Amino acid sequence: MNERIMVVEDEQKIADAITYALRREGYLVEAVYNGADALEKLKQFSPNAIILDVMLPGMDGYEILKRLPDKGSLGVIMLTAKEDIVNKILGLELGADDYIIKPFDMRELLARLRSLLRRLQAAGEKQADDRIKLNGVEIHLSKRTAYAGDRLLELTPKEYDLLALLVSNPDRAYSREQLLDLIWGMEYVGGTRTVDIHIQRLRKKLGSEFNELIQTLHGVGYKALGGYGENKY
Repeated sequence: MNERIMVVEDEQKIADAITYALRREGYLVEAVYNGADALEKLKQFSPNAIILDVMLPGMDGYEILKRLPDKGSLGVIMLTAKEDIVNKILGLELGADDYIIKPFDMRELLARLRSLLRRLQAAGEKQADDRIKLNGVEIHLSKRTAYAGDRLLELTPKEYDLLALLVSNPDRAYSREQLLDLIWGMEYVGGTRTVDIHIQRLRKKLGSEFNELIQTLHGVGYKALGGYGENKY
C-alpha cells in the first residue's frame, strides 16, 4: 500500500491520532495545521486523498476545496464539528466526497477512507480503459480525440473512426470493403476509393514520424502495425 494521505487539522492531538492510525494501516501521511500550509504541501506531497477539517485558522476547509488544483483525481473527506445540514451540502457541492462529524470513531474514518480510495482506483481504471495506445498514437474513446505523440490530431469524424478501428485491432487485416462497411455503413453509395483517400489523409495528419503505423496490404487492404514502436515512444 503506497497511497498518500494528507491530514489538515488545526487541533494537533486530533491530527496526531489520525496520522498514527493511518500509518499503522500502511499509508504515507503528511499532517499540516492550517490552510496556507495545506495548499503548499499539496504541490510537494501529491496526496491521493485529504482528510480536511472545516474550521481552520486563516483559511477554512471550504476555501481550500475551492482552490484544489485537480479535484478529479483527489479524494476529500471533510472533518467537522458542525452538524448543520447546510454545511454538509456546501462541502459536497464544493467537491468533497464524504463528511464525518466530530467526535468520530477512528474505525469509521478508516473504513470511509478505504471505500473512497477504492472508488478512486476504480474510476482511474475506467479512465485508463477508455484510452487505447499503439506505437505513440493514443485514442481517447469517450472524448473522440486522438494524439500522435503529444500532438492533438485534427480529424474528421470518419478519419477518427477509421483510425480508432485500426488502432484498436493491431495487426488485424481489413479489406477495403470491410472498412467501407464498418465505417461508412452498407448503404454508402461511394466506392472503396473512399477508404484509400481517408487512409492517405490519415497518414498525412499522423506525419512522417508515424508513417509505419498504417500498413498497406497489397491486394487485401490495410492494418495498423503493432509493436514496431513499443520501445521508441
